[in-house]
Amino acid sequence: MTIASIQVVPSTSNESSGPSYSVVNLCRSLQVANVATTLVNLDDSLGACREIFEKTFPVNGYPARLGRSPQMREWLEATVASGNVDIIHNHSLWMMPNVYACNSVKGTDVPLVVSPRGTLSQRAMSNGSKIKKLFWPLIQRPALAHVSCFHATAMSEYDDIRRMGFKQPVAVIPNGIDIPDQRQPQRSNLRTLLYLGRIHPIKGLDMLLPAWAAVQNKYPEWQLRVVGPDNGGYLAEVRALATQLNLDRVEFTGPLVGDEKAQAYADADLFVLPTYSENFGMTVAEALAAGTPAIVTKGAPWGGLNESDAGWWIDIDKGSLIDCLESALLKPRAQLDAMGLNGRHWMERDFAWENVANIMKATYDWLLNDGPSPECVITD
Repeated sequence: MTIASIQVVPSTSNESSGPSYSVVNLCRSLQVANVATTLVNLDDSLGACREIFEKTFPVNGYPARLGRSPQMREWLEATVASGNVDIIHNHSLWMMPNVYACNSVKGTDVPLVVSPRGTLSQRAMSNGSKIKKLFWPLIQRPALAHVSCFHATAMSEYDDIRRMGFKQPVAVIPNGIDIPDQRQPQRSNLRTLLYLGRIHPIKGLDMLLPAWAAVQNKYPEWQLRVVGPDNGGYLAEVRALATQLNLDRVEFTGPLVGDEKAQAYADADLFVLPTYSENFGMTVAEALAAGTPAIVTKGAPWGGLNESDAGWWIDIDKGSLIDCLESALLKPRAQLDAMGLNGRHWMERDFAWENVANIMKATYDWLLNDGPSPECVITD
């Protein structure tokens, strides 16, 4: 039987952000798994590639950053009332589309799944504007009373959900990843340590650059490449720090997409994400799928790096990062390439989109039919 779902996310406009990749690809994969999907978002995605299953609505109201759209709210409520949808799945929090999705099922039998996408982490909850501090108790938290099941991408996010006091079942299902064809690296005599992601304070670049300063003279055959879009002007601070530290062999590339992004992963000898907080970390999965080993801090749920011999999962501090770099940069290319291959096999085995979509569909089936819960669901 085909399940009719509506997936809601505020935006798919930024190709470098996690939900713009993971939510769209989940929808594609659900379609293949016999889940009819409509992806609802705001029409702020100028120049973005539209999917045939997307439906957009205009932003109309103040403040614009909250994404108010009466048209979206009315359409969601009318569609649920019509009986033409079996399940609503909301992705992320803190904007009005996320509230509309939750409130649209109020007083109905339509199950609601919510994927916080990192928005309930301790760091995310402690940072924010005055609007955010009012938005949570007055608007966002009451809307979450209608949740039938949360979706966490890792056990760390399950812990965040329980820490916030929510008692509903939680399905722990990782994001999926496209497994690309193996690319031929275009490498020079300089070996590359790659950071790829948003240039944002949460990503730990204020740890990475001092750590690089501590090791750069010992490893003259290595360069650091920082790739990603500026977020709120933070790039200027990062560049200033690099100048202050007298860094050598550091390149700030700006954002890369498509083939250029894929080639950057393939060309790198080693990937690094020294994040303070991450509910998943799509860039880690992308690097591993490309065959590049990774260094990731415990701000992201990648303990499997150690178990799979695909990289290092380290404490969130500069000293641990320096120690890890001292060890990793010593390794010959052949050894790092072998670790990267381990990571690629791991992604193929556990993170292929087909598997993720089938597990999500099983969760939907359970919510609709009230049978035994899937293994991914935690009810305590």
